[in-house]
Amino acid sequence: MERSSLSIAAIRALGIDAINKANSGHPGMVLGSAPAMYTLFTKEMNIFHKQADWINRDRFVLASGHASALLYSVLHLSGFNISIDDLKNFRQWGSVTPGHPECDITDGVDASSGPLGQGIPMAAGMALAEKFLATKFNREGFDIVDHYTFALCGDGDMQEGVTYEAASLAGHLSLGKLIVLYDANNVTLDGPLSMSFSEDVKKRFEAVGWQVIKVNDGNDVNAIQKAIRKGKRELYKPTLIIINTVIGYGSANEGTSKVHGSPLGYEDGKNAKISYGFDHEEFYVPEEVYEDFANTCIKRGRNRFNKWNRLMKEYKKAYPELAQEFDDAINDRYSLDIEELIKKYPAGHNDATRNTSLETIQEIAKQNPTFLSGTADLASSTKTTIASEKNFSVENYDGRNIAFGIREFAMVAMMNGMTLHKGVRVSAGGFLVFADYFKAALRMACLMHLPIILPLSHDSIAVGEDGPTHQPIEQLTMLRSLPNIQVIRPADAKEMVAAWKIAIESKKTPTALILTRQNVVTLEDSSYEGVCKGAYIVGKEQNRIDAIIIASGSEVSLAMQAKDELLKENIDVRVVSMPSMELFDKQDSEYKESVLPSNVRARLSIEMGCDFGWYKYVGLDGKTMSVNTFGASAPADVVIERYGFTVENVIKNIKEII
Repeated sequence: MERSSLSIAAIRALGIDAINKANSGHPGMVLGSAPAMYTLFTKEMNIFHKQADWINRDRFVLASGHASALLYSVLHLSGFNISIDDLKNFRQWGSVTPGHPECDITDGVDASSGPLGQGIPMAAGMALAEKFLATKFNREGFDIVDHYTFALCGDGDMQEGVTYEAASLAGHLSLGKLIVLYDANNVTLDGPLSMSFSEDVKKRFEAVGWQVIKVNDGNDVNAIQKAIRKGKRELYKPTLIIINTVIGYGSANEGTSKVHGSPLGYEDGKNAKISYGFDHEEFYVPEEVYEDFANTCIKRGRNRFNKWNRLMKEYKKAYPELAQEFDDAINDRYSLDIEELIKKYPAGHNDATRNTSLETIQEIAKQNPTFLSGTADLASSTKTTIASEKNFSVENYDGRNIAFGIREFAMVAMMNGMTLHKGVRVSAGGFLVFADYFKAALRMACLMHLPIILPLSHDSIAVGEDGPTHQPIEQLTMLRSLPNIQVIRPADAKEMVAAWKIAIESKKTPTALILTRQNVVTLEDSSYEGVCKGAYIVGKEQNRIDAIIIASGSEVSLAMQAKDELLKENIDVRVVSMPSMELFDKQDSEYKESVLPSNVRARLSIEMGCDFGWYKYVGLDGKTMSVNTFGASAPADVVIERYGFTVENVIKNIKEII
């Protein structure tokens, strides 16, 4: 048997065996796309298993993450730390071969994937990061950043709207080093693709500026390689390679939805393997297959890495300052010195936190040369533009402002890809109410431990005249419900600066910064240290604690005003600013007790959003001042008053509690 045919058969057989042993998985695409994956990894991809995090390696995103057994099999053969035993442990507790690829678990996996549609946006983000870093750091004779980003997707990805969002932007930005292989098998889980999809994908992608190449036979390795190489030669357009495949190739049920998500079983699996000319015991890999990968993928990757390593040594001599900048970027050394900045905001300073955020962004950009800032077409409202920098564009690939357009979902998915690539730290803003649009991508950022930053403005019913469609109610609760996120809603300018410092210095946690459009007054006792702890005392009681008011954001000032009035009636309250529930929950019990003593059960929370989650802090004896309905259209001060966020109402509620 020809070596390539033997290797492809071995890949297919490993996929069949892993899925059968787990009695769970998706063999259809594994069998259909094995030739494409073999071609890509043995003939075109530049990766090196001993340097899995090499910054100049080619990237690969398995957009159709349900075909994970295919990726694990190819990574095993490519030398990565995935053993035959790991393949036998597919989809089992504690294995490095989970049901869908997870980049923080499995060696060689560049992106966690599986939620259909997000793979191509992540790949586009990687290509964007590559283009920025290449433009910023490469010099004549020193192409230290020069690689491709590949993705493998299926029919399901093509139906997800976020794929189109990202494809549109990638074409607009001429991300020529992005190459997507499309397994077009015309079958989805429920049956033939024709039940729900009949558009001309080729015309659609050409319309948004992509080169589109068709491969008629998914088993034709030469045709697939020619298409990939043609994609590489096209420098100004991303490339989509449509490969006509047969789902579940070799199975008795090939070409049908029956092989999409169900194991073949022993008999069908054995017969499929025999049809490939591969009649061996389970999990058997011929030595010739290992040699094939050793002489292609592994050898090429080692040579490319060693050549790049020599180039980097010369680069460091020729451009020592740039080399240090590059090293800091790829090793995630981001920080913010706020000592001078914080002095700009004395007690009594009065401004919206979105404006303070903008001022802080300027300082972050000065201190961190590979910090990028973007927005979903809301820069003038969310205040995200780095004033001294250009827009990232075909004319300026080193621009540090990214216009994502009105594509919130793709924006965050691409941010994930940029962050996975390494070498950049990215922030991008939008209105808080539209967090729902990108929640699925933010969830993946949390899962992948990516420290993306989301400054989200227009934080409450104080949006005013735009009305309930634009006034967030449940979005804060939604964000806080995510594992591994820090949601910070600053009360004033000092807390805003502190929040940005926490966000930019985060290593493994995404941060949502919740910003006001309305002005807030800087408090006497707000502090960076307090924000780091999530909640702290900003208004100390004079003699005793009759009640505790806990508030976030602009409502902290309201609490402080009420405190002064309550004291006139001999009611002594403590005011606690709680910018971040997540950070407060991480504190030890002693600190929590010092802020919210358990013997003080008279507690009131104030936040212009739904009260879900607040009873954790106010208890069953406490009360919440919240908004548990949708907002209304009127001037902000009118809406705020009608919804009861007044000093008088705070006093009334405190009296009722005590």
